[in-house]
Amino acid sequence: MWFRRKQKNRRFNRGHVLDVKLRSDQVRATRMRLAAIALGVSFVTVFGVYLAWRVGSWTMDRLVYENSSFAISEIKVQTDGVIAQDQLQRWSGVKIGDNLFALDLAKVKRNLEMSPMIQSVSVERILPKSLRIAVTERVPVAQVNIAGLRPGGGVQISVFQLDADGFVMLPLDIRDRAIPLNQQIDQLPVIAGIEPSKLQPGRAIRDVPQLQSALQLIAAFDHSPMAGLVDLRRVDVSSPQVLVATTDQGSQITFGLQDLELQLRRWRAAYDLGQSQNRVVSTLNLAVANNIPVCWQDIAAPPAVHGAVDRSRNKPTKRKNV
Repeated sequence: MWFRRKQKNRRFNRGHVLDVKLRSDQVRATRMRLAAIALGVSFVTVFGVYLAWRVGSWTMDRLVYENSSFAISEIKVQTDGVIAQDQLQRWSGVKIGDNLFALDLAKVKRNLEMSPMIQSVSVERILPKSLRIAVTERVPVAQVNIAGLRPGGGVQISVFQLDADGFVMLPLDIRDRAIPLNQQIDQLPVIAGIEPSKLQPGRAIRDVPQLQSALQLIAAFDHSPMAGLVDLRRVDVSSPQVLVATTDQGSQITFGLQDLELQLRRWRAAYDLGQSQNRVVSTLNLAVANNIPVCWQDIAAPPAVHGAVDRSRNKPTKRKNV
């Protein structure tokens, strides 16, 4: 009939579908083959790198890190202070026989700098079997005495030392010293008025301006016109505006926080005036710029100073030449 639909060629359509399906399978197989090749290459590469690393590590261990030719036979320790060399070697953690190349120099340096008494350290390998350690120690210039209760009752004094930068240290144990304590001239000026909570060994006190001025005063005093004539025994920093220093003669000298060298020269002028009149200074206020208040005392009747010692013993610790 006219409206009858013409039949399609089913054989032709079936062949076209089979052809498309075949092409899709080939593409999929090609992709799988390429993925397998890439995976294999990656595995071989990683395995090769790992194998090379293991072989290199084994070679370095055999030839270097476990080689007895590089076993340390000498440790040269140098210091500019009073710490015994044997103690410094123990603190470093290095022993005779350790491998020179297996040694972690940064760790050795860190071990030594954990002691508050040590300011800086340098460590150097010297082939084939030597290690050199050079230490710069902190020099205490003052001390702080803190009274406290003993666990069993009574009162005990805890001593803290300060260097010129306000770094807090504990006194070095007598067993760790290269020079016995009874041979060491080690009298230090006492700084009073510091809050105990600020005394943390291994840390510097930065937020107390009067303490910094007191340390500057102690350093300037050693090079001032008053050096050798009197000794500083105590510096009170409890006042935020002034320092009150006490000498071995019992004199009390008040300093402002600024222009310390000028104030030391004025002190020398007052001292010389007193000597010419056979008198010594009892109190002197150098914080006042003009018309300086001063009280005198006759030399024939010096005040009794509790705990005073021969001032020739009150000299700062000298460094040894390295």
